[in-house]
Amino acid sequence: MNSETETPRASGAAAPHLAQVDPLNPAIDNPILLIQALSLFYGEKKALKEISMKIPEKQITAFIGPSGCGKSTLLRCINRLNDLIDSVRIEGDIQFEGGSIFDPRIDINALRKRIGMVFQKSNPFPKSIYENVAYGLRIQGINKKRILDEAVEKSLKGAALWDEVKDRLNESALGMSGGQQQRLCIARAIAVEPEVILLDEPCSALDPIATARIEELMEDLKTQYTQVIVTHNMQQASRVSDYTAFLYLGELIEYGPTERLFLNPIKKQTEDYITGRFG
Repeated sequence: MNSETETPRASGAAAPHLAQVDPLNPAIDNPILLIQALSLFYGEKKALKEISMKIPEKQITAFIGPSGCGKSTLLRCINRLNDLIDSVRIEGDIQFEGGSIFDPRIDINALRKRIGMVFQKSNPFPKSIYENVAYGLRIQGINKKRILDEAVEKSLKGAALWDEVKDRLNESALGMSGGQQQRLCIARAIAVEPEVILLDEPCSALDPIATARIEELMEDLKTQYTQVIVTHNMQQASRVSDYTAFLYLGELIEYGPTERLFLNPIKKQTEDYITGRFG
C-alpha cells in the first residue's frame, strides 16, 4: 500500500476521494443490532469508550484490533455475558430488533437463545455428539425423540458435520478432532435457532484446513444468521466479513465495508495497524 497516495495523513484529514465517507457510520439500513454510546467499566477502569455502531442483518461483521483493545469485551456485551463479572458496569445501550437488551424485564436466557455464542476454545460437553446438539432443546423442555432427531440432523447438516458423524452420534464428542469439535459447537448454537451468532476467535486453535472449513461454514450460514466475529487474523477478517470494525484501546477507530477499510482506510491508525506498523 502506498501510504503517500492512498490514505489520509496523521492530521486526520481524509484522502480526497474518501472525504465524504464517515469512518464510523457506514450506511446500514435496518440493522439487527444498534450499539449506542456503549461504555463498559471493570471497576474504575474504562474498557470500552462510547462505542456506537450498527450491525447489519445476515452478514458477517468482524472486530479487529490488537490484544486488549476491547474486541471480546464488546462481543460479550451483545448477549450480556459480561453480566457474569461482578465488577462490570455498563453505560449506553444495545438495541436488538428495536428493544433494549438491558431492559430489566428481559429474560436473559431467552436473549442468549436468540443471540448464540461460539467461544475461542471449542467446549463440547462430556456427552455424546447427539446430546451435545440436543442440549439446548432439552433445556427448553423439548424431549420428544422425533423432534430432537430432526433438530440434531438439521443442525449437524447446517454445521457441515452430518456426513462425518451420522454413524457415530452416540459416541463421545470428546473423541472428535479440534475442527470437528468447533463445528459441533456451532451446531449446538444453531440448534436452538438463534438470529445472531457471536464467534470469539473460533479458529485460533485450529490448523489451516480446519480454519478453511469454519470459514466456508460461516459463508454458508449467512443466508440464515447474522454473525459477528472477533479475530486476530486480519487475513481472515478480509476473507470472511462484509463489514469490519477496528478497535484500539477501547475505542472504535474505524468501521465500514471490509473491502474499503482494508484497501482505503480513512484513519491513519487503521492503516498503521493493517499494514503491520503496530499491534
